[in-house]
Amino acid sequence: MARKNVLIMGAAGRDFHNFNVFFRNNRSYNVVAFTATQIPNIEGRTYPRQLSGKLYPKGIKIYEEKYLEKLIKDLRVDEVVFSYSDVPFDYVMAKASVVNAAGISFRLLGAAETQVKSKKPVVAVLAVRTGAGKSQTSRKIVKVLTEAGKKVVAIRHPMPYGDLAKQKVQRFATYADLTKHKCTIEEIEEYEPHVARGGVIYAGVDYEAILREAEKEADVILWDGGNNDFSFYKADVTFTVVDPHRPGHELYYYPGNTSLRMADAAVINKIDSADNDDILEVIENTKLINPDATIIEAASPITVDKPEIIRGKRVLVVEDGPTLTHGEMKYGAGTIAAQKLGAKEIVDPRPYTVKTISDTFKKYPNIGVLLPAMGYGPAQMKDLEVTINKTDCDSVVIGTPIDLSRYIKINKPYTRVNYELQEIGQNTIESVLREKKIIK
Repeated sequence: MARKNVLIMGAAGRDFHNFNVFFRNNRSYNVVAFTATQIPNIEGRTYPRQLSGKLYPKGIKIYEEKYLEKLIKDLRVDEVVFSYSDVPFDYVMAKASVVNAAGISFRLLGAAETQVKSKKPVVAVLAVRTGAGKSQTSRKIVKVLTEAGKKVVAIRHPMPYGDLAKQKVQRFATYADLTKHKCTIEEIEEYEPHVARGGVIYAGVDYEAILREAEKEADVILWDGGNNDFSFYKADVTFTVVDPHRPGHELYYYPGNTSLRMADAAVINKIDSADNDDILEVIENTKLINPDATIIEAASPITVDKPEIIRGKRVLVVEDGPTLTHGEMKYGAGTIAAQKLGAKEIVDPRPYTVKTISDTFKKYPNIGVLLPAMGYGPAQMKDLEVTINKTDCDSVVIGTPIDLSRYIKINKPYTRVNYELQEIGQNTIESVLREKKIIK
């Protein structure tokens, strides 16, 4: 029987994982191409032969998604597999319609087909949208597990934007490891908080190989999810973070809705800064689609290193990049800090942007007066630095979870905004971990 020609639509993450665990050694299929979107400059590469296996000795080419219809025709594609996250349902079905109109099948792979089983207990942290608060939830879980005497090793959802063969398995335990692996700002935002607390976090491309390495030094594996994707590993307990700043999104975004349905516990985050009606709405929606999930109400209170740099000043607010772009948030921790501490003005960076930062605002025009901390590679990190330093403001408010000044030079006063998860009420991270017998 002839092998079925498959094209995998992705964004340098879930797509590679789906290939590795389902298609790589499957003689029923022939993966003819990947497409790429969401992340700049990840197309035009080849998924390397070192990772693609014996059925693909030349590797597999990666194209821009805009060429999807042409690729279906030219490569005689029989089936398209959609493999990226944090998109509304109508977006997914619009892509499905394009594919079906070309006469072929559109497919979404599920957990049973893609999750790898660990030899160690796995705690998974998911979310309904990018920017809901997975990072502080993960940090809280690590703290609880560590205090219970467990050695925790985190594994982060993939962000392989460089040399894929070299990024097969990456381990981060020191700041030097971030430099060694030539991390982008987006990667550093996820890895540095673990490293700063003395933890170990893995990432890369081949997530079964990554898991086997992490198991060697862990009592418990923490899956630190990306976007609103579900876990690459079969979890013993799943926490899914819900964001009342975007009520209703838990119902209509893929695969965030799936992630919420998989939750043992739903963390309703940011209740300290959300409207009460919106909090009630997301709680009701959570109970509607997952009535068995434990509801944990939580705040993410912010602290500021140097409040005097904000008070009465004209400030440039730099927020987490993906949260503002495909996460579609209109504000973040930096904005809240600027408002609470009485900034005179939040300065619009758009008159001062350059090159790839200007392109980001063109692609995502609803970002508004905030500056996303875009840094997908050295060139874009330089563009971010130039934009910050050109902006006519008194000071800079850094709302990203990293010390941005480690990686770019800022020519004006700046302060960092920090935030941690704080549970409110009887249900807590610890109580769920005890109930699921992850800790005693």
